[in-house]
Amino acid sequence: MDVWGSRRFRLRSALALVGVAAIAIAMGSCGVHEQRNAAEAVVERFTELLDDRDYSGAAQLTSYPAAASATLKQMFEGLDPGTVDYAKTQFIALDAESGMYSMDVDWSFGENKEWRYSLQGNVRKLAIGWRISWEPSVVMPPLQNNRTVRLVRTLPAPAPKVVDIAGAPLMTEQNINVVKLDPARIADPVAATDALARAIEPVAPLITGPALMQQLATSQGKPITAVNLRDGDFEILEPDLVAVPGVVIEKQPRLISADRRVWSPMLDALRKVQQESQEAHSGWGVQLFEPDGKFAGQVAGYQGPPGPDIAATMDQRLQRAAEDAVVSSATPASIVAIQPSSGAVVAVAQNSQASEHGPVAFTGLYPVGGTSELFRQVASVAHGKPPQEVTGQEAADAAALLGVGVDFQVPGLDEVTGRLPGGRGAEQVSQNGGGDAILASPFGMAIATAAVARGALAPPMIEVGRPGATDAPLGGLNPEMVDRLRGLLRDGTGRPEFASVRGYRDVSGLAATAGADGWLLATMGDLAFAIHIDAVDSGDATARMAARLLQSLAAPDS
Repeated sequence: MDVWGSRRFRLRSALALVGVAAIAIAMGSCGVHEQRNAAEAVVERFTELLDDRDYSGAAQLTSYPAAASATLKQMFEGLDPGTVDYAKTQFIALDAESGMYSMDVDWSFGENKEWRYSLQGNVRKLAIGWRISWEPSVVMPPLQNNRTVRLVRTLPAPAPKVVDIAGAPLMTEQNINVVKLDPARIADPVAATDALARAIEPVAPLITGPALMQQLATSQGKPITAVNLRDGDFEILEPDLVAVPGVVIEKQPRLISADRRVWSPMLDALRKVQQESQEAHSGWGVQLFEPDGKFAGQVAGYQGPPGPDIAATMDQRLQRAAEDAVVSSATPASIVAIQPSSGAVVAVAQNSQASEHGPVAFTGLYPVGGTSELFRQVASVAHGKPPQEVTGQEAADAAALLGVGVDFQVPGLDEVTGRLPGGRGAEQVSQNGGGDAILASPFGMAIATAAVARGALAPPMIEVGRPGATDAPLGGLNPEMVDRLRGLLRDGTGRPEFASVRGYRDVSGLAATAGADGWLLATMGDLAFAIHIDAVDSGDATARMAARLLQSLAAPDS
């Protein structure tokens, strides 16, 4: 919208100046002609300094330098990195001590981001010489009444929703109630933190008074965030919350899961995908603000339509089953499930103990232990030697063929598949010839298991149609390798530690340990998943978790 550059505004300005010119000519004052050059020169110098963004110099040519300097400084800083061209279009000497002028102004903020308007002003002869009669409208008409101006990036609304692999709502933008504790409003911090912990216990039992006190101790006097609540929870807890001294409630729009039962580090990645979409479809605007900071309007800019809804690969039913499974462990545990036919990441779950260390399902690195037999079988075929004669470096090279140690650039996702000896992967680790030399994430091992099921390495994706990019070769596996690997999983199904899962149809897999930790890799039809548990309590702990996953998946959905 170009309010100040409208044709009607320019026409009205031109007619006004023509009328004034006629009056000036009729007066026939010789003083006008004598002073014209000096007055007009000040106007032209004013435009030159404005084009150079020399707000201090331009302000000195006005009748009120201090006010002009402040306004011009804010205008140039607010519209940075824009460039501007002020051009005098007409000058009329009214008499020996005054004149009028008009200008065309052209702001450029990048390709196809132009704002044009016209303005007019007065120049008068003061004791110190000719000066521009200052008011903010002589540089930008909308700046009247002490307003400020700012160039902003605008985001389309409504923001795109995130749907799951079946097209059902997965994430929507909702208001979140951010519960904060302001130490400046607290007389007794211990009493306040204990009271707040009791108030939020029904929805956040792990947030304790001592934990909140620790946050306060390191906040340097700034408010801390205790918990984020959906509207439904907040309505129930609000009476108890507002009674706690120092509690401050802020409402913030946020993209969260449509079903509160769904929680996953994958949701954080999908937020990034949506934000990237918003930025790709962002617009621009020149916006005005009142002295108190209140939005006054937009005078230029363009905002295109929002991007399409985000089609996530998550299967919500499988996700809930995975969540039910990981919470059965008292130690950190995570599950990643992938659809071998497409590389779609359909479920990612980790329990609260694991989440204390970050999104470990995607970024945690653990020794692969006994599951390194997969890599030894691949290397055995590749090098024509028995598996027991495969070196650690050869096993590491084979791991890369299955995706472990490969760097995938998955839109929105921070991940690492593994670290291999010999400089392969994200970071080199020591080469000792055993499985402990290879580190893998649950994400990486799920990719490897999916490659076994597919017979080829498929790039993973969390958004339908946007697989991760990689520089690694993605050819199919040697048929003999595929036969060996699938045979290894079939044989693993018959081992005692796999007994808990054996009753489920079409499931084959391998359970193994790596020191105190446990791994389980399994396939079932067009599903491959990896389970990792820290400090397992028995050799079949991962199999029991897998059985709970499959049992929950088979149960009627509620």
